[in-house]
Amino acid sequence: MEHSTPSRDQHTQATVILVHGLWTPAAVFSLHSHWLQRHGYRTRRFGYPSVRATLAQNAQALKTFIAATSASEIHLVGHSMGGLIILDLLAQAPDPRLRRAVLLGTPSLDSHCARRLARVAGMPTLLGRSIMEWLSRPTTTRVLPPSAVPVGILAGTRSVGLGRIVPSLPQPNDGVVSVAETRLPGAADFITLPVAHSEMLASRACAAQIVSFLETGRFRHAQQAT
Repeated sequence: MEHSTPSRDQHTQATVILVHGLWTPAAVFSLHSHWLQRHGYRTRRFGYPSVRATLAQNAQALKTFIAATSASEIHLVGHSMGGLIILDLLAQAPDPRLRRAVLLGTPSLDSHCARRLARVAGMPTLLGRSIMEWLSRPTTTRVLPPSAVPVGILAGTRSVGLGRIVPSLPQPNDGVVSVAETRLPGAADFITLPVAHSEMLASRACAAQIVSFLETGRFRHAQQAT
């Protein structure tokens, strides 16, 4: 877990907590942390055991992390499975300081890739307890509660990645998650960018869209090129 860096601009009271995805460390959000700081936000990167712990356990750990964050306003940004942890958190009684959340390439509705891989011997262990718990839940419950903070969904359309070896991943997709799998009912806004799943973590275009949503609650739909 990485602690905050002081802000320098108009968002001196706002902190953005960045939540990484499966099989990756908190450091994967280094670039976005830097870019957000340049826009005046403080940032914290939440690290968690993406394989060993359940989704509920990781959501509880994020809740504790948020409670220990000194800020009057808090935003959340999650990549891939990190977004699922954020959604699990928002399904509870969220911290009243939470303002907005952005999900990057999060399979909010389902994951074709995860379900196919889970059928392979040994893969459930590699996918981890969080993903397997999430796959076991009924898909009909995957909708934002009306009381949730505004959530913006960013999906990729550059099909490079795991999907090349997993048969029948629906198009368009980001190489791991299909666009259709990201379309969470109740989201405040939705946008696609021509980036692959991992490229989201190093995309200035994604960074600009994150800042837009955190500031206004809307993406910049006229600026969708990398």
